[in-house]
Amino acid sequence: PNNGNKAGIYHSPNASYNKASKMNNNDNDDSGAPLPDFRSSGIQLQTVAPALGVTGGANTPDYIDYDPKTRGFNTVFANAGTAYLTGAFGGMFYGLPRGLQSSPSPQLRVRINSVLNQCSKYGSRAGNTLGVFAVLYSLYEVMADQYDLEERLGANAISPTLGSMVAPGLGAVGAGVTYYAPSGVRAAGLAGAIGLASVGATFTLYGMLGIPYGRGGFLFF
Repeated sequence: PNNGNKAGIYHSPNASYNKASKMNNNDNDDSGAPLPDFRSSGIQLQTVAPALGVTGGANTPDYIDYDPKTRGFNTVFANAGTAYLTGAFGGMFYGLPRGLQSSPSPQLRVRINSVLNQCSKYGSRAGNTLGVFAVLYSLYEVMADQYDLEERLGANAISPTLGSMVAPGLGAVGAGVTYYAPSGVRAAGLAGAIGLASVGATFTLYGMLGIPYGRGGFLFF
């Protein structure tokens, strides 16, 4: 019926209902491709998606392959920073009593100034020296690892322990010789011999105690 509308258009209440019902039916029919049935295939969910909570078999740990030779220059920075801080703090503790003893006056301000001077003197000297040693050692060790000197020299064929000593031994000898080269051939040779002996003593001691080499992660310790 026309209730005074100008156009006199009548909308049936069932039209909107039929249209919405048709749209809902279309949405329900558009479900996409069916999901694959993994049970009928050779795919093992335990290996495809363990992060989704699909587990099976024995609870065994997963190991990540790690090669120490891939550390590269990360070892240089780590060793240099650790060596510098160790030398700096060691030098500070060494200079503390000497600052108290060499104070020219018993006044507190003068004694504090004397302690600071001695701590900074010995701390910076020891930190710089150990830091340079660590950088030189790490560079030589990284080069030995990159070129596989233990394989080229046949050390691994003789003994795995001897092969593991090649890179640290070269690092210690190279660091000592390079650092003391300006002081002469004798001083450089003595420093290299001391470095090689230190590596050998460390390996021997670790072997006697059953400690794996490189456990400390610092230089050849």
